[in-house]
Amino acid sequence: MMERLREGVNSIAVKIILGLIILSFVFAGIGSYLVNGSSNAAAKVGNVEISRGDFEQAYQNERNRMQSQLGDYFSNLLSDPEYVASFRKSVLDRMINDSLLEQHAESLGLRVSDAQVRQMILDMPQFQTDGKFDQQVYQSALRRVGYTPEGFAELLRQDLVRNQLLTAVQGSDFSLKSEIAAQGQLVTQTRDIRTITLNVDDYASKVSPSDEQVQAYYDEHQDNYARPEQMKVAYVELSADALKKNVSVTDADAKAYYDAHQDKYSTAEQRKISHILVKGDDEAKAQAILDELNAGANFADLAKQKSEDVGSAENGGSLGWIERDVMDPAFEKAAFALKNVGDMSGLVKSNFGYHIIKLDDLKAPKAKPYADVKSDIIAEIADQQALDKFYDLQSQLETVAFESPDSLDEAAKVIGQPIKQTDFISEQDAPDVLNTPKVMEALNTPEVKEDGLNSEVIEVGPEHVIVVRAQDVRPETVLPLEDVRADVVSALAHSEGEKQAMSDADTLVAGLQKGDPSVLKSHDVKFGELEKIDRRSPLAERVFSMPKPEEGESSYAQTQDADGNIVVVALSGVEAKVDESLNERVGKQLVQMNAQQDLTGLVNILRKNTDIKYYALGQ
Repeated sequence: MMERLREGVNSIAVKIILGLIILSFVFAGIGSYLVNGSSNAAAKVGNVEISRGDFEQAYQNERNRMQSQLGDYFSNLLSDPEYVASFRKSVLDRMINDSLLEQHAESLGLRVSDAQVRQMILDMPQFQTDGKFDQQVYQSALRRVGYTPEGFAELLRQDLVRNQLLTAVQGSDFSLKSEIAAQGQLVTQTRDIRTITLNVDDYASKVSPSDEQVQAYYDEHQDNYARPEQMKVAYVELSADALKKNVSVTDADAKAYYDAHQDKYSTAEQRKISHILVKGDDEAKAQAILDELNAGANFADLAKQKSEDVGSAENGGSLGWIERDVMDPAFEKAAFALKNVGDMSGLVKSNFGYHIIKLDDLKAPKAKPYADVKSDIIAEIADQQALDKFYDLQSQLETVAFESPDSLDEAAKVIGQPIKQTDFISEQDAPDVLNTPKVMEALNTPEVKEDGLNSEVIEVGPEHVIVVRAQDVRPETVLPLEDVRADVVSALAHSEGEKQAMSDADTLVAGLQKGDPSVLKSHDVKFGELEKIDRRSPLAERVFSMPKPEEGESSYAQTQDADGNIVVVALSGVEAKVDESLNERVGKQLVQMNAQQDLTGLVNILRKNTDIKYYALGQ
């Protein structure tokens, strides 16, 4: 056998085949490098790349904003992969549009100076305390959102340039007095009407359908009486929150933890730092400033005059209080190497340029008393023990659910939780723990639904998992007429009542339009009191589409109110007074609408004329 294999390997045909296979691997590997390369771009707009890092940060910021506004509703939306893909694309599209506008602004020669950027930062109320710029608030705010001062300043510069263009585009729009007057008349127009309401329930109450009519209605509307597919579901769930209830932490445990983790319950060493920054690689310029300081020049005065950090220069170079792990590593190493208040570093090279650093003040670490943090420590230990237990049991659950797929007994035993069971349920009425996309997808797999096996361990929330199995499946079916007769009779009566009410309304409108008021008496109805309505009325859509009647006459039509009743409307007057107080608001709205259309048109033209490539979305 081995001899034959050796002979086969030495044959020319096999060598050629092996060579082709090897080459395919080689070129596939090289191809992946050539195609993918080491590009870190999310998109390319003309010759400008949008980095993946910037895109992911923008996506996360927008996601956090939407989460704070919509809460759990937005969390549910994020469980839909299609929505997430659409949401991510919308964020990237906005970044692409911004880049297009920035490039267009640059081509028009629009610029923003360092002084403008600096003044904008100083004037931003988010960075002020008692009406004055606060360097510490500024630094802290930037750290929270993941920006460096230089990165934030560049972001503002781009925003200001873009706004110059937007102001130019949108500021060129105007509205004519005639447009404002016409729009104002439409907005403020009122109509005088009287109505007759034909209550559909009253008509329905007089309908007595026969068995034949009920059967025919049922046959025609069977989709309305279909019961969706249902199944009985058994499941076991495991959550860290539930495990936490059984965790007991003694005072001795908490004290021991406190003693072993003193650093966690002590304030970090803080240093009040000032610096002078020379951006880029101009070491000679930085050295000249250092020479002036060594010759006795005042640090704060020199920082105001020559530092290129727009945020701190105004305050004599002060960065306020800083802690470790928040600044550029090279800067931080030099700042924390200074021993005494008043000490000054030499030139320190960072990613932003050359710094000269001065130590203004020190705050030594200070431990919090055990009594002040005891409850937090107990809660933290309980959380950690519950998490450790959860991950241990989750691992065991994954193994047992797979190795004993025909039953949840072993799974329930290993995690110490009961097996829970439902009656027949559908997706519409499933309990919350089951009514998630991942669980519903698992329940509809052939292995679970048809073979009756356990699902995989499914994550339904943070540190919260579940294993499900289908106990019984009941297919979708149309419920027998005898089970839904009452619903069918009610629906049929309402349908017939609505038809009769609409027919009577047609008769009333036709007679009134012919000038025959006797139709009111024959139907034993009469119009209500005259009322004046505007465009906010529930009847506005139909009433404001009715033709204006001749002087002293009325026009007639029928519509439905919010409750589904049929309403006969008599329109007797149209009033369009010009409200001068609204003219300014109406004019602004017209200008805004026109400006938005202009901006949309500009972006569309730029998109059409620019080569745009999507990378982060796989396009």
